[in-house]
Amino acid sequence: MLNNLMTGLALMASAESFIAIFIGLLAGIIIGAIPGLTADIAIILCLPITYSMEPIPAMLLLLGLYCGGTYGGSITAILINTPGTPSSAATVLDGYPLTQQGKPLKALTMALYASFFGGLFSALVLLFAAPSIAHFTQMFGPPEYFCIAVFGLSIIASISNGNIIKGLLGGLIGIFIALLGQDSVSGTLRFTFGVRRLGAGIPLIVTLVGLFAIAELLSRSDYNPRTDATRKQHLKLDHEKLSWAEIKRCLKTMTISSVIGTIVGAIPGTGGGIAAFISYDQAKKTSKYRDHFGHGEIEGVSATESANNATTGSTLIPLTTLGVPGDGCTAILLGAFMLQGMVPGPSMFKEHSDILYGIMIGLVVINILMLIIGRVFTPLYANITRIPYELMSAIIIVYCITGVYSSEASTFQVLLAVIIGAFSFLLRKLGFGVVPIILGVVLGDLVETNFRNSMVMSGNSLSIFVTRPFSLLFLALAVLSIGMFFYKAAKDRKKQKTELD
Repeated sequence: MLNNLMTGLALMASAESFIAIFIGLLAGIIIGAIPGLTADIAIILCLPITYSMEPIPAMLLLLGLYCGGTYGGSITAILINTPGTPSSAATVLDGYPLTQQGKPLKALTMALYASFFGGLFSALVLLFAAPSIAHFTQMFGPPEYFCIAVFGLSIIASISNGNIIKGLLGGLIGIFIALLGQDSVSGTLRFTFGVRRLGAGIPLIVTLVGLFAIAELLSRSDYNPRTDATRKQHLKLDHEKLSWAEIKRCLKTMTISSVIGTIVGAIPGTGGGIAAFISYDQAKKTSKYRDHFGHGEIEGVSATESANNATTGSTLIPLTTLGVPGDGCTAILLGAFMLQGMVPGPSMFKEHSDILYGIMIGLVVINILMLIIGRVFTPLYANITRIPYELMSAIIIVYCITGVYSSEASTFQVLLAVIIGAFSFLLRKLGFGVVPIILGVVLGDLVETNFRNSMVMSGNSLSIFVTRPFSLLFLALAVLSIGMFFYKAAKDRKKQKTELD
C-alpha cells in the first residue's frame, strides 16, 4: 500500500492536476451556489472536456466539481434560504436564521470548515479503508435500504417544530410528490391527473426551487424597503467572525457527523441529503444547546455540512470497488472512468492501482484547496446580504428559473416549480414546515422501491425486516429516534408545568 501511495502521489503531483483541481473547485462552488444547478449538471457539462486529458487530471477536474458543488450549495442555503443543491437542504434550518441575525459571515465560515472537515475525513477513509467498507456494505440488500429510509423518515418527529401531526402530514406530502409519475414496476401512470407530462415525475431540483426559493419570495411579497430596519443598519461582518471557542465546541459534532456521512455515503442510493438530516437530528439530540437548534445554532450548520461533504469521498467506495455508483454524481463518474479506459469494479485496484491511488490522493488535495479558496472568497459571499432585497429577489428568481429550465430545457418544469412554490406558500401560512416535505421527497422513492423488492424476496412476508440483523438494527434506531422525541416532549411539558406551579 505504501508503494501505491508513493506512486499515486508522484503521478498526481503535476501542474496539470493542480490546475484541473483549481478550475473544478471554482466552477463547482459557483454552480453549486446557483439554485437549480447541481454538481451533476456541472460534471455533465465538463465531461466532454476530459476526453483528451490524462486520466488523473481528468478525474480530478470532475471530482473538484463534485466537492465544490456540494459545498457551494450551502452558500445560498445560508444567505437566501434556498439550498443550491439537494444535499444542502438541511443547512437552511440554522444557516438562514444566522443570516437573519446579521451573522452571515459566521455561518459561511462554519459551513466552510465543516465541509473541509467532513470532506477530508471521507477522503482519508476512501484512501485507507475503501475495500473493507465496500465489503461491509455489500451485505446490504433491499430490506436494509428500506429500513435506512424508514430511519431517515423517523427524524421528521424532531424537525416538526413541536407539531408532529403537521410534520407527519408534510412527510406524506413529500412522499406523494416522490411517487407521482410512472410506476417503475407496472409502468402505469399514477397521480398525474390526466397530465401525461407528469409521467416522468417531478425532478427533485424543481421541487426544491419551488418549496424554498419561490415560496420564500411569495412570503415576502409585502416587503417594504422603507420599513426594513436592516436597511438602515450597516452589518459589521468583521465583528461576527467565528471564534475558536465555537469551532472547538463543534469539533465533536463534526467528527460524529463525518462518521455518519461517510457510512451513509458508502451505501449506494442514499446521498448527502439523507446524511445531513440524520446528522442534524443526532446533533440536536446530544447537544447542550438543543433548544437553540432551528433558531441559528452554529452547531447545526457544522453537523449538516460536515455530513453532506463526508459523502463525497465515501460514495466513491462502492463505485471503485464494486462498480456501483453511490449517487447521481458517481453514476456520471462511472461513465467518466470508462471513457478513460478504467472499468470500476473489484479488479480496478489490481489493474489501475497507481492511477486510482493518484486520484484518491488528489481528493485529499481537493479538500485542502477548497478550504484555501473558501477562506479567500467567504467574506465576499457574506456581502451578498448587503444587496437591497428588491434587487436580490429579482436575481434569485432569474437564477431559479434559469436553473430549472436548463435542467431539462422545459418551460413545463418552470411552471411546475411556480405551482409547487404557491402550494408551499399556502402550507407555510397554515403552519407546516418545509423540511419534513423535503425529507419525504428525498426518501419516498427509496422507500417504495426497496419495500417492493423486499416483498418479492420474501414472498410478501414482512418478517424479512426483523430477521435480517442490519435491517432490524435500523428499525430499532427508528423506534429509538421516535421514542426519544416523545420522551423529550414529555420532559419539557413536565418542566414547564413545574415552572408554572
